[in-house]
Amino acid sequence: MDFKGSDTIPGPRAEDQLPHTTQAAAKIVIVGGFGVGKTTMVGSVSEIKPLTTEETMTQAGIGVDDNFGSDSKTATTVAMDFGRISITDQLVLYLFGTPGQQRFWFLWNGLFEGALGAVVLVDTRRLEVSFDVMGRLEERGVPFVVAINSFPDAPRYPVEELRTALDLAPDIPIMECDARRRASSRDVLMTLMRFLHSLAMTGSRT
Repeated sequence: MDFKGSDTIPGPRAEDQLPHTTQAAAKIVIVGGFGVGKTTMVGSVSEIKPLTTEETMTQAGIGVDDNFGSDSKTATTVAMDFGRISITDQLVLYLFGTPGQQRFWFLWNGLFEGALGAVVLVDTRRLEVSFDVMGRLEERGVPFVVAINSFPDAPRYPVEELRTALDLAPDIPIMECDARRRASSRDVLMTLMRFLHSLAMTGSRT
């Protein structure tokens, strides 16, 4: 096939190219129930235009998808979200947001493959959804931190009270965040990286 002239396949845009100083990359998954803000977090923090697989919600999901607290939501992720952020000049994180609806959870296994760690986004209006999410990560052996996404109409609780409610181990970081804000989302990722580093250091001393 001749790709000359107008048929030439374009290369990546300049803004999408990896920094020339990059020496390492890590895969991070952002997980949580339906409507907790995974797509929002990937979009707010990604330094490239994020790839999304959102589709318009239809009546097929009525009675199947739990959209409590997300009644105004008109689109949902059906495969994954993808973004990228440079943590340092040498380290890049590839971000994969998972679909939140339980009928799409079969896709999670592939997204978890090769993941260094995960962020579990939590909505305090639906804490019970988080147990299945964290259970799947524990089954796969994927370390994670918990980020409480601060929705305007969601109840607020002390972080340690939420730790108890979620039955989190004392060493698992838990923090509040606003997934709409780049700085807040970046802080969550930095917390995850520090946690992963501490686990690696602990393992190296055993």
